[in-house]
Amino acid sequence: MTATNIPPNRPTLLLVHGAWHRSWCWDQLRVVLDGDGWTTRVVDLPSAGDEAAGIHEDAHALLRELSTIDGPVVVIAHSYGGVPVSQVAAEAANVAHVVYLAAYQLDVGESLLGYHGAPVTTEPRGVNPPLSEPLQALYGDVPQTLAEAAVARLVPQSAKSFNEPLTRAGWHTVPSTYVVCEQDQAVPPACQEDMARRAGAVYRLPSHHSPFLSMPVECAALLTKIAFEAAS
Repeated sequence: MTATNIPPNRPTLLLVHGAWHRSWCWDQLRVVLDGDGWTTRVVDLPSAGDEAAGIHEDAHALLRELSTIDGPVVVIAHSYGGVPVSQVAAEAANVAHVVYLAAYQLDVGESLLGYHGAPVTTEPRGVNPPLSEPLQALYGDVPQTLAEAAVARLVPQSAKSFNEPLTRAGWHTVPSTYVVCEQDQAVPPACQEDMARRAGAVYRLPSHHSPFLSMPVECAALLTKIAFEAAS
């Protein structure tokens, strides 16, 4: 989509990273989006690197960022980022739409570990290190040099963020779209298809877990199509 085709009331795109990452992971996608005339914002979630932070601390960071944005916002959440986004989506009046990009679209009472049937700790401590094979799990289709640079920037993720259950699920009242990454090695596509049933619309990308790095042009095209439709 070119800048001339962007609706006059176009929303701001707020990009929310997943576990072990920070907002740097969106840099290549932002170059494409900004070049097409979209306004993008990012936020660093405290749970990436701070063992004391969980979904509620992440939710507060999101609310602070949303409070600085005028006009409608389409929130694009990747992977774990879907958890705090679901927690806060209905609290911020300017959130017009949520896009779950291979993300956890959980319901009230669900946690990331609980969704997968793993044991949940009521008072979790410590951090979860990045996956043992991050190159394959997170960046299977990302160019080698770029993937290795990304792995070098990963940080531990708080155990608290994986264990805490949602107390709110904004997608019940805020329109949402799910983007399934069909070759994902981190969040199984079958799980994504299951969670996608909770969204109002579903799209697919022929990518592994990180299409914002492996196919930023195609990823941007799909996300702006969804944002355009949300603003229409």
